[in-house]
Amino acid sequence: MSEKLISAAEVEKHTTRESCWVVLYGNVYDVTEFLPEHPGGSKIILQLAGRDATEEYDPIHPPGILEETLKPEAKLGRIDPQTIAQTSKPVAKEEKEEEGLPPMESLLNLDEIEAVATKRMPEKAWAYYYSASDDQFSKSFNNTVYRDILLRPRVFIDCTKCDTSTTILGHKVDVPVFVAPAAMARLGHPDGEAGIARACGKFGAAQVISNNASMTPEQVVADAKPGQVFGWQLYVQNDRAKSEAMLARINKMSDKFKFIVLTLDAPAPGKRELDEKQNFKNVTKVASGVKTADEPSRPGGGGVGQQLFFGTAADLTWKVTLPWLAKHTDLPIVLKGLQTHEDAFLASRYAPQVKAIILSNHGGRALDTAPPPVHTLLEIRKYCPQVFEKIEVWIDGGIKRGTDVVKALALGARAVGIGRAALFGLGAGGQEGVERTFEILKAEIETCMRLLGVQNVSELGPRHINSSKVERDIFDGGAGLETFGLWDKVKSKL
Repeated sequence: MSEKLISAAEVEKHTTRESCWVVLYGNVYDVTEFLPEHPGGSKIILQLAGRDATEEYDPIHPPGILEETLKPEAKLGRIDPQTIAQTSKPVAKEEKEEEGLPPMESLLNLDEIEAVATKRMPEKAWAYYYSASDDQFSKSFNNTVYRDILLRPRVFIDCTKCDTSTTILGHKVDVPVFVAPAAMARLGHPDGEAGIARACGKFGAAQVISNNASMTPEQVVADAKPGQVFGWQLYVQNDRAKSEAMLARINKMSDKFKFIVLTLDAPAPGKRELDEKQNFKNVTKVASGVKTADEPSRPGGGGVGQQLFFGTAADLTWKVTLPWLAKHTDLPIVLKGLQTHEDAFLASRYAPQVKAIILSNHGGRALDTAPPPVHTLLEIRKYCPQVFEKIEVWIDGGIKRGTDVVKALALGARAVGIGRAALFGLGAGGQEGVERTFEILKAEIETCMRLLGVQNVSELGPRHINSSKVERDIFDGGAGLETFGLWDKVKSKL
């Protein structure tokens, strides 16, 4: 039996809260009953009512979520193609000409990849990926601080062999670079998070999948290679049941997901002005699927970032949240977003539940003028170096060169994360662009290690760098560990 054909004119009549129809993938849906249940609020759907919303819907919703969410009877039929106005679509300002874009192999560094991605991606995607808080100082400083750390090459050392492999939480990875959680990958390219995962598989790299991914975790890991390492980022929601349900899903895939990354550095969204400007350019609002249905709308709407964060819990504490987490997963916990040595030291006291920490200021997207992760890494070395013996210390933010990675490793980091770099790689060329990103970084890491006289990652240490210029700028107010009643005496490694 053929499906009922519905004219475009009929669809256009249903644009109110009392009767709301939308067209998605050629199908006509009555979403009236769903309006009050939509996690992002009814206004977002009403903006698209009475027309084909596929172009706006598709990049920001995981495939299959439509069938899971709507009742079967909500599907009314197919749009009659004979009734669709055959008007030529105007070329949007955000569409970029692709003529003359260089092949992937001709791109020699991450800045060149970002430049190509900027030309290819929709403006909305670029603004979300590129943006940072306020004056973007922290975003910039995350990278430029590495220039003030000098390398100290040793000579007369056999550097024929070079091994970039290491372990994170006991799992072998071929490169000390992991993909940090980065939301909405399909905004930049249809390959999305799954494309990033396939690229990671080729280079033996770990990937932390964003809580606000544009694909389901099952879809992202579907093509994973044996032994490929994934982590799941968790933003705890005001509606704890949603977070508990997601943890239950991840627990069932423990053969793929080896740890949970609890993000702590963004209990509230930063003011990302570049992203928010898109809200005034007739760009569809984005809603995260983890919000509760009864939350009020955010004043002003905000950009993609603010809309995704809305619904994130701001009441997390050491004494309450970690025990709650322990009830819902046995996977190791990685705490992301630590920005002081005091919090790093306190996190080490929650081992063995907490197995690692990620030093990060959210890529400069939360609190502007927060310290770069390298400062926090140096603080730990100065005030509480025993942290390195109790938990793994990872670092994330500002990485653009293989030399940046090596410097972080020499200061004691176990692994180094890239977020924007993976997204821009995806925007430049899909999976192939992410592969090129890893190819460049791995080659630069190997070159740096060979010129330093280092054969494997484990040999790297503070004597391979001169960080004295940066050390002058780190926090100098004393250890302050007594604040938490922690009276252990520590010996500085600086």
